[in-house]
Amino acid sequence: MTAPLRVVSLGGGNGLSSLLAGVRQYAGAGSGGPMDITAVVAVSDDGGSSGRLRREFDVLPPGDIRNCMVALSEDGALLSRLFQYRFEAGRGLKGHTFGNLFLTAMTSITGDFADAVRKSSEILKMEGQIYPATAANVRLEAVLENGTVVRGESKISRSRAPIKLVRMMPAGARPLAETLEAIERADLITLGPGSLFTSVIPNLLVRGIPAALRRSRAIKVYFLNLMSQPGETTGFTASHHIAALNRHARGSFLDAAVVSNSVIPPRLRRLYATQKAEPIITDYEAIRAMGIELVEADLFHFHKNTKVRHDAQATAQLVVDLAERGRTRCSA
Repeated sequence: MTAPLRVVSLGGGNGLSSLLAGVRQYAGAGSGGPMDITAVVAVSDDGGSSGRLRREFDVLPPGDIRNCMVALSEDGALLSRLFQYRFEAGRGLKGHTFGNLFLTAMTSITGDFADAVRKSSEILKMEGQIYPATAANVRLEAVLENGTVVRGESKISRSRAPIKLVRMMPAGARPLAETLEAIERADLITLGPGSLFTSVIPNLLVRGIPAALRRSRAIKVYFLNLMSQPGETTGFTASHHIAALNRHARGSFLDAAVVSNSVIPPRLRRLYATQKAEPIITDYEAIRAMGIELVEADLFHFHKNTKVRHDAQATAQLVVDLAERGRTRCSA
């Protein structure tokens, strides 16, 4: 039998879990052939339920990991209802999700967050593997273009001033050995979609990951967001996103960038404009000058008729196609 296509996806937030939910159908002997999926998840979140649990129990933030577990689970519908259930009352419980509490309890039992995620994956019969980007208790710090320093992911994401760079504190956090091994063996490595500075780039701030990406023979692809994010990427073209990735990774490493050629309906464009967000412009010549291949596809999807999101099916099929290309390159 042919070895499974090996896909490693780096990111965080809703973008990564959405991509995983789409490609899960190809894990195992699906119509697109077997696929081995590994998610590497940023762990710098400090807001909401995750932030409270970090402060009270000294654990890594479980929220983004929880979303990825649901996305890769055998029974996504049931687990989604259970793990995403948010308590609306109760002293100390209000605002927490069941999934966050589950991972916190499992960490207490195992004594290690990464091991808790691993054992939870077995219990929940998930397809694929999920690793935190680092086991260190890290936080993000952003330097804005005006020189202001903002500490904490939740504050950074709320900032409306342009971001010059982000850094991880403490510096020198290292990845799990399993993450480096997965990157080395991958046929395809994806980054995004997701918040550029608070979901994607944090993975590149973990010491050893950028070098591993450059060593890997896999095809490395960045999935751009469909819309800009106020503050984080206001005024950013597609090439600006790629330049920011390269700057934080201390060198280029991407092979391709996936951009959507979908037409966003005027009604949604007007709605997003009220939030100072707009479709990301693809500056073709600037990207090609970077030596980056452009992959265009119709990836737009209505979400509850008010949000612009990636179409899970179209994105998943594109991942399969790119992974097959990566397998050919790695086998050459």
